[in-house]
Amino acid sequence: MPLALLALAVGAFGIGTTEFVIMGVLPQVADDFGVTVPTAGWLVTGYALGVVLGAPLLTVLGTKVSRKKMLMFLMGLFVAGNLLSAVAPVFGLMLAGRIVASLAHGAFFGIGSVVAADLVAPHRRASAISLMFMGLTVANVVGVPGGTYLGQVAGWRTTFAAVAALGVVGLLGVARLIPEGGRPPAADVRAEFAAFRNLQVWLAMAMTVLGFGGVFAAITYITPLATEVTGFAESSVTWLLVLFGLGMFFGNLVGGKLADRALMPLLFTALASLSATLFVFTVTAHHKALAVVTLTLIGALGFATVPPLQKWVLDQASAAPTLASAANIGAFNLGNALAAWLGGLVISGGLGYTAPNWVGAILAGSALLLSLLAAHLDRRARRTGVTGRMVAGSERSAAPRPAPEAEAAPLPASL
Repeated sequence: MPLALLALAVGAFGIGTTEFVIMGVLPQVADDFGVTVPTAGWLVTGYALGVVLGAPLLTVLGTKVSRKKMLMFLMGLFVAGNLLSAVAPVFGLMLAGRIVASLAHGAFFGIGSVVAADLVAPHRRASAISLMFMGLTVANVVGVPGGTYLGQVAGWRTTFAAVAALGVVGLLGVARLIPEGGRPPAADVRAEFAAFRNLQVWLAMAMTVLGFGGVFAAITYITPLATEVTGFAESSVTWLLVLFGLGMFFGNLVGGKLADRALMPLLFTALASLSATLFVFTVTAHHKALAVVTLTLIGALGFATVPPLQKWVLDQASAAPTLASAANIGAFNLGNALAAWLGGLVISGGLGYTAPNWVGAILAGSALLLSLLAAHLDRRARRTGVTGRMVAGSERSAAPRPAPEAEAAPLPASL
């Protein structure tokens, strides 16, 4: 794999750390600002909504700029947002800093996915994307537990200052390793928006919202669940996040390799297993050993869906993939926002800290139903000759590449 993928992984590591580390320090932040834990959960929701807004907005604004320069700008924005969070005197400014940092998130992963895919042969695109996202998963093995521990011993503000420093490292990595050449960004914004005429792009984003929302329903309030329900000491949360991160790492790695061979079967299996595991977590959360195993599985199954979902969008919008790719990253975080909000809702309603788990199970189960629909429509379209896209399994790799003007052809309204 090209060395440039390392630069993308470094940036992903910094972004992944700030996205997830808030879960480990959420109670400390709530205490410091004098707000409830569900209110502090808006730091998760606000970040996720910022990604949803920033992904398409900054991607469109950057269509006239080289992808390398845009990635550098996004990392600079990320650093500024985390510095604001680190020094915020009131909760509102802390939330503003989270939103500023989040604006860079979606566009970075969206543009980075396209760059990663362009760096390798077509049959290795999912693997390349998974290597970029490996930075996100490694963040959950190293960055998030380390940031949580740092927050516990030196204060949560130190955590966000350290995250800003990671952003600087990511910026330098992009500047040094990403090549200036390669396919330029689309000059016509209308061509990018044309990708959304394809029903499959919308289905993929809906699957992303619901499937990844299931993961965040379980992980957003993991600190109070682990300490008040399972009975772990606060210091043990760091190690729980390490195990969750290890699950993410291996799930993402395996998902990338299997998605190049059998994309939709992988999605079916991962989403069905994720939904079942989240339901089980409402029971296993009361037992330490079982809770550890279940939490690790949730990380693995959730992130096994990331490469195939991102590849599905790139395949369906291949004539103008940048905006669709970034929008799908926004969809991941819309799922995060939805899950954090619903989780806070059921907790505030007195249903306890295990209640978000069955909310997540329902979300993941809904994503499974949409994946079955997407596969059915894809088979139907290929039978009728509407599209030459062969996106599932080994057939996708063996199929001849259609002409560019046919790649973004929308599915008919009758589907």
